[in-house]
Amino acid sequence: MPSSDLIHRFIFDKADLRGEISTLQDSYGEVLQHNSHLPERVKSLLGEFLAAVTLLSGTLKFDGILTLQARGDGPLTLVMAECSHHRAVRAIARLDPDADDAALAALDMQALLGSSVLAIIIEPDKGERYQGIVPLDGGSLAACLEQYFARSEQLPTRFWLASDGTTCTGMMLQALPRQVASVEANQQLWETATVLADTVKQEELLSLPHGQLLHRLFHEQEVRLFEPAAVHFACSCSRERSANALVSLGRAEVEALLVEQDMINIDCQFCNRSYAFGAADLDQLFGPGERELH
Repeated sequence: MPSSDLIHRFIFDKADLRGEISTLQDSYGEVLQHNSHLPERVKSLLGEFLAAVTLLSGTLKFDGILTLQARGDGPLTLVMAECSHHRAVRAIARLDPDADDAALAALDMQALLGSSVLAIIIEPDKGERYQGIVPLDGGSLAACLEQYFARSEQLPTRFWLASDGTTCTGMMLQALPRQVASVEANQQLWETATVLADTVKQEELLSLPHGQLLHRLFHEQEVRLFEPAAVHFACSCSRERSANALVSLGRAEVEALLVEQDMINIDCQFCNRSYAFGAADLDQLFGPGERELH
């Protein structure tokens, strides 16, 4: 079946090895509509973050959101992508206003972000927030993610990511704790599978349906491809969440802001929606109270 905006899980039947493969077009396009000012190099990196976060979302065993984020002191100050357990994605990137767009084309991720760390943040709907951090010194997002799994999860994991401004895609292979095969058999298949996956070309990742790509790479192994999950763009912003942000400031500060300006506008940078609040909303936000506005 077509692999646009889908994520597939697959396993190797005769070894403790699993994988994820994801391709996004429509959802990536919608993200870019809200980030149309970005230069092509940053749009491409944003696509890699989107593809990677969908692959990582396969590790979510509960309701919640997984976020992949890097902040830096380079020309690219922030890049972030998130995916929920519903496979809803959104992403954003911010550039230094003084950045030279033309000079960014030749920079790798580390040069774009400067001094930075890569954070993987898991926020369950119920339970405690978890954050894992790895230094941003791998040169590429795939290399940094591999370092994270090597250091934090102790699970050999490899990533292949590609993005061309229209489509973004990614593939992940991960060794699992021993269950169905011997240590030697698992190690041999891991080495074989990663060598084969290293032969994949970017244009193959970007254009081939998932089943065809996996067959091309692993046709000599027994690989089982599961039913796909659809990925879609969705923003979690809302008037209620914006109102809660104002409530956290306190009534006095919100009233002071409304003295300076007729309306308080809260803009979502992920989807460009704007939520406006005026003096008439004070009682709804804070309950009835004495107003100091004139």
